[in-house]
Amino acid sequence: MSERRSRKDAARNREAVLAAADALFARCESPADVTMADVASAAGVGKGTLFRAFDDRAGLLRALYEARLEPIREAVEAGPPPLGPATPPTDRVPAVLDALLCFKLDNRRLVLALEEGGSPSPYRAEHYERWHSMLRAVLEQIPALTDSDFTAHALLAATRADLVEHLAGEKRVPPERMRAQLANYVARVLASGPPQDPARLSAE
Repeated sequence: MSERRSRKDAARNREAVLAAADALFARCESPADVTMADVASAAGVGKGTLFRAFDDRAGLLRALYEARLEPIREAVEAGPPPLGPATPPTDRVPAVLDALLCFKLDNRRLVLALEEGGSPSPYRAEHYERWHSMLRAVLEQIPALTDSDFTAHALLAATRADLVEHLAGEKRVPPERMRAQLANYVARVLASGPPQDPARLSAE
């Protein structure tokens, strides 16, 4: 009975912490302003409870990110078109990137905090590697593209949190315009043929 109650308390504390962190990041001016002490206070738990559940600030950010991204990930992995596996690759690639952009627009502070912290390189982060691997696999199904690995990196760069924050926050670009710009960019990339060899171009 005591062990069951302990598990329930831990689950309840985890949900309280995620909700508190979610609210704090939504209201903050800068992601760096939100500390673990702030989250613990808002959730009504001790800092020790927070660290036991998430290890550190990066662990908390990852947990919150994964919780909010879960519906999109499920749709991409097993859902219907346009995100699911049955979608033709030339339709699925722009749909996945649009979904990622919309997610980052809706969660600007959280995603910026995650991409700015944690791993020394954002390209080594688990969430980035997962999206890159998925996108690369879909791009490999498009015969006209010969370098799916680099193309996946280039397309994901268009949805980076710092770029989204710059355009949406500093430039005041409306979300629908950003989505249209991304769609046009992706369409041009997917319609392009095999790249020319730079060495050959310089020789000519």
